[in-house]
Amino acid sequence: MQVDIIITLRESILDPKGKASRHALENLGFREITEVRIGKFIQLEIDTDDPGEARKLAEQACEKLLANAVMENYEIRIPDNA
Repeated sequence: MQVDIIITLRESILDPKGKASRHALENLGFREITEVRIGKFIQLEIDTDDPGEARKLAEQACEKLLANAVMENYEIRIPDNA
């Protein structure tokens, strides 16, 4: 089963990559874009047909390795076609 994980910096954490990207976009004429936050996208393939079990395993993986709980938030998504 496919599980998608989106990891973003907490709002209280400065995002220098996002800030640099926002300035670059502004220089390219994208003045309507007022904020950019850079994160990570992780896709897991988990050997189960149970969405609950897949979510549980993904949460454990995030808590133990994939996300830094002090600085990052994560969101787990199981696509409808999974």
